[in-house]
Amino acid sequence: MKTRVITILVMVAVVLSGCDSKHKRRGSILTPQSSGNPYEVMVVADDSVYQGYAGKAIQAILDKSLLGLPQAEEQFHKSHIEHKHFDKITNIFRNIFKINIGKEYTMAKMHVERDVYSAPQMIITLNAPDQLTASVYITEHTKQIESLINSEEINRAANDLVDEHNSKFTEEVKKMFGCTMYIPYSLKEMKKGENFIWASDNGLSTIQNIVIYSLPYVSEKMFMRGPYIALRDTVMKKNIPGGREGQWMQTNKEFVWTNNISVKGVYAMEARGLWEMRDDAMGGPFVSHSRIDSVNGRIIVVEGFVYAPDKKKRSMLRRMEAALYTLETPDGSKKNEDTKKN
Repeated sequence: MKTRVITILVMVAVVLSGCDSKHKRRGSILTPQSSGNPYEVMVVADDSVYQGYAGKAIQAILDKSLLGLPQAEEQFHKSHIEHKHFDKITNIFRNIFKINIGKEYTMAKMHVERDVYSAPQMIITLNAPDQLTASVYITEHTKQIESLINSEEINRAANDLVDEHNSKFTEEVKKMFGCTMYIPYSLKEMKKGENFIWASDNGLSTIQNIVIYSLPYVSEKMFMRGPYIALRDTVMKKNIPGGREGQWMQTNKEFVWTNNISVKGVYAMEARGLWEMRDDAMGGPFVSHSRIDSVNGRIIVVEGFVYAPDKKKRSMLRRMEAALYTLETPDGSKKNEDTKKN
């Protein structure tokens, strides 16, 4: 039976100081479908709160630009309603951040609920005695709030891919790498190389892509920024050429950010940045995960990249990113959990 939950970053709600979390899913066949698009957040707060310290603190998080895009794009869409308008029509929104201010609260405290009024849905509620306390709490927990919303959306998208995906790609990945991975059904065009598969939707105005390749594990330095870029460029030069002689995909070395993350309890190096076609104007953003396959003594790299000139790229890249989290290596789960991190 296919695993339904794609566990990614540690769910931060359970480790926040003074933060409770209810993880039980309460959706049923009678629960309505949630409204809103992925990465949309509705803030429920009185106007005075939304326009004050607390509201500005949460807006600063939602309005922050997503790292690794060629043009600035907010990481979340946001909307706002007052508590008095939070009813049967508005309470089915997919991501809700509620701010309650009142003297009955002695300290700032946050809790999380899921699938209360619709599915999929996450409601984050912050209770605080005053706006200043709420503002400080939100600011101090910026990274945790960002991770919580991002993790929820990635889990949703990854679970959707388990249900509907390009089965041919999954079969080829299993045959070549012994891994399981799910990608959007729309990525039908495939090219295979030596320990390399590239899938693309080959669109007319925008192109969305997934690649997976493996490299022999040499040392932990392969998880450092410089060696990672060098290895990526070697693989892409060989497998993704341009339309003319002397053209191939390469990394824009000035715009690459790496980060250590956990995927299904296992260490991975995340890289975000910009790619470009040598001697050509083509380029765009990419995101990749590098993971150790301890059974076969190799590194498995999965990457999503998009080409969308003059268009917003955030949603497309995040769609590709969700596929990266579905990768299941031959060792299965936590055997390389204690891998030394750079």
